Amino acid sequence: MDMNAVKYNLTRERGITDQDQLLLTENTQLRPITCSSAAVRTNSMKCHLCTVTGPTVVDIQGRVDSVQDLCAYSLMESETNPGVQVQASFHERRRRDVSFLNRVILYVQDPGVHIYLEQGGEVKLNKQTLTLDATATVVHGMELSKDESGVTAKTSHLNHNLTVFFDGYTALMHIEGPTGSSRIVTGLCGNSSSFRISELTDISETNCDAKYEDTADSTFNRIAMTEHCNLLKEAPFRECHSHVDPEPYFTACNDTLSKYPAGDGLNCQFFEAYAKACSLYSKDAIDGWRSNVNCSAEPQAFCQGRFCSSHEFCGETSSGTRCFCRAVFASTVTSEKPFGEAVTCNGSSRVATLYGCLLEDKGISYSDLHLFDTTCISEMDHLTHVVSLSLDTNTKPCGSIIKMNNESEIINKNGVMLETNGMELVDFTCPFTFPDIDIDFSVIFQVKSGFSNPNTVAYVTSGIWNYTLSMRAYMDAHREYPVTPNTQLKLNQKVWLELQAAGVDEKIVALVTENCYATSDPSPHTNLKYDLITNGCANPADDTVVIESNGERLTDYFSFNMFKFNGNSRDMYLHCRLNLCLKSDNSCTRSCGKGARRRRSYKETHDETDSIVIMAWGI
Repeated sequence: MDMNAVKYNLTRERGITDQDQLLLTENTQLRPITCSSAAVRTNSMKCHLCTVTGPTVVDIQGRVDSVQDLCAYSLMESETNPGVQVQASFHERRRRDVSFLNRVILYVQDPGVHIYLEQGGEVKLNKQTLTLDATATVVHGMELSKDESGVTAKTSHLNHNLTVFFDGYTALMHIEGPTGSSRIVTGLCGNSSSFRISELTDISETNCDAKYEDTADSTFNRIAMTEHCNLLKEAPFRECHSHVDPEPYFTACNDTLSKYPAGDGLNCQFFEAYAKACSLYSKDAIDGWRSNVNCSAEPQAFCQGRFCSSHEFCGETSSGTRCFCRAVFASTVTSEKPFGEAVTCNGSSRVATLYGCLLEDKGISYSDLHLFDTTCISEMDHLTHVVSLSLDTNTKPCGSIIKMNNESEIINKNGVMLETNGMELVDFTCPFTFPDIDIDFSVIFQVKSGFSNPNTVAYVTSGIWNYTLSMRAYMDAHREYPVTPNTQLKLNQKVWLELQAAGVDEKIVALVTENCYATSDPSPHTNLKYDLITNGCANPADDTVVIESNGERLTDYFSFNMFKFNGNSRDMYLHCRLNLCLKSDNSCTRSCGKGARRRRSYKETHDETDSIVIMAWGI
């Protein structure tokens, strides 16, 4: 029977059939190999080794098979060490269709506890994290220790010793017992093709039924990868060939690197696994191998001390390591929600959540995020790496504004803003619920006296220019009915703004409205602002903002729907930042819209000071 084909020929039914049991008992008796312990001098002890590295299982008889799914399996349960089962779960990394050993689980049947050997060298007893060092700590009969190379667990029963080593990417299970012992080992270490029998369905993160197929990467240099893996068959590894067959480790290396990027420590992982296996039989067999394959001189486990969440894995960057999003999780992200964000609206509790690995993929630091009010900053859960921005409308509205959506529903609107460029990454909108705030929904706005008669006017001297800026508000698109201090406007009512420069030649220059934004106090430099126009373009998060003209003449026009800030402030101040642009530069107008490139303005090519005009509204 072709044992390497068993997994693919068997269906994934649950349970053990008579044929499965026959397969199990025929092929899982221990084949002894000489140990390197002191007992070898009396030839009284034999060793049996199983290695799991990446997706590959090398069982105790040297047979090879690969885990093809994101599932959990029993690796080893032996009559020589009853009461202890070694389990493992497999997850994807950068590709969905390649599985990797993710964690090792030691199940101690009495008293029914799980010891989890996690990524980064973390060890947990059920949900409790253990503090370990090189000195062994006994936990429910297991001797646990940790050093820079990985975590080791040992247990003994009568004259048999079981040792499990895990460095985050490779697990070695080593049984040492008297010569002549012939015991049955079940699980993938007993028969690397016994997937159906060994499958575990009671581990919460398993996903045994999902099947994935990603597009092949044509940039892989498979010949170079094969040559790299072939180093296992050459000196100094050749000195260990009589103890440990290199062929299974070459297969593991070549099969994985032929379809997966050679990063994240994989260039050294399979050599580390082989060297570790060799060390069980001959301590000095392959000294100096690291320099031959361009690996670190020290046996430092890759990503040791870097703890990632369940939807992440630790991978390499140009400057070190970080937690990347796993491929299955990343594949669920949509263009509408590029950061996997979710907004929770529950009574007075409002929370926007984003995922740190998705932010980092875009080069965004969570510490650069805030709400409309810049004092409302983001927080990261350092266990899950979930980023949250919370809003409590009863105590601190964080700059939320009250407006109407397209369905004429009154809403609380906020946004997750990126500090570096003022861009709104996530719309943080919740429906208005009672009692959110003491507000009259028939709120009336009026231009504050002193800010419009009917104009807001600024007199500007900038470089060679002396000119006058004015801002006028109108109730209609034809700008026939100006807004005066006596005009009453309602929530969600549309208003039209006219921005005009006078005293300069329209044949030479044009007026560019760079930014317009609202604040709850007169200062243009307040922590709280709501953008209407940014970088010459309408705020894409507010579909009521329409720019009719900008950078074409000495008069710019735009419109928006009235809103108010949530909270105690009853005033709103509209700030517009403008400058003049030389028409001869052909850079005054903006190309707005998704994917459009923004043209340079006069301010960016001439070191001139721009100007601000302000119009104030009150309730």
